[in-house]
Amino acid sequence: MNKVRASATEAVADIPDGASLAVGGFGLSGVPEVLIRALYAHGAGDLKVISNNCGVDDRGLGILLAASRISRVTGSYVGENKEFARQYLSGELEVELVPQGTLAERLRAGGAGIPAFYTPAGVGTQAAQGGLPWRHGPDGSVAVASPPKETRDFGGRAHVLEHGIVTDFALVRAWRGDRHGNLVFRKAAANFNPPAAMAGRITIAEVEELAEPGELRPDEIHLPGIYVQRIVALTAEEAADKKIEKRTVRS
Repeated sequence: MNKVRASATEAVADIPDGASLAVGGFGLSGVPEVLIRALYAHGAGDLKVISNNCGVDDRGLGILLAASRISRVTGSYVGENKEFARQYLSGELEVELVPQGTLAERLRAGGAGIPAFYTPAGVGTQAAQGGLPWRHGPDGSVAVASPPKETRDFGGRAHVLEHGIVTDFALVRAWRGDRHGNLVFRKAAANFNPPAAMAGRITIAEVEELAEPGELRPDEIHLPGIYVQRIVALTAEEAADKKIEKRTVRS
């Protein structure tokens, strides 16, 4: 039951080229920075990433993106990364844009064993009708477009069919975690980390504070350890290394 690994390097050592990854974080909050840097050093490429966003140019998943280690992204917000935009528009990167709530539910559903579900989000748009450019050609043309999705009426309202997401691995960051893998998330880090952790067949969590079994109250645990296979305890310096995406202060 002791799921703690000696280092982030050891924890990600078996992630191969071509793996699919669910990665937690919201903006730069709750991003598993240490695991991402270890994966960068490990050298795996052709990664298929599912994450709310792809970091910024020098942090988070932006590190892997800049090294051309990511071949496909499924996400809901991509506006803070210029290299992301360049690779997408030049045809180097395939991108599937998903409504934010739908993405969270697709991850949660995959982890809960639900293969698909219907939602009204996206009905009447290209998200349902198809035709969104997933990949551009070098000349700017649409090389791969999204397919149309099945729709169905429930209670007189149209809904679109969305599929649950299951990935080879998941990388997440938690505020506290114990050796059994039970995790507690804090503030905005609780947005996408729990469903991302659920979606991974092998989930690796970096934790800012490592607790012993029994120290976490059952009613404060956000994600039970059954979803987590590996734990990496961060140093105090690693836990404190948190960049603010856009600092806003009073004049």
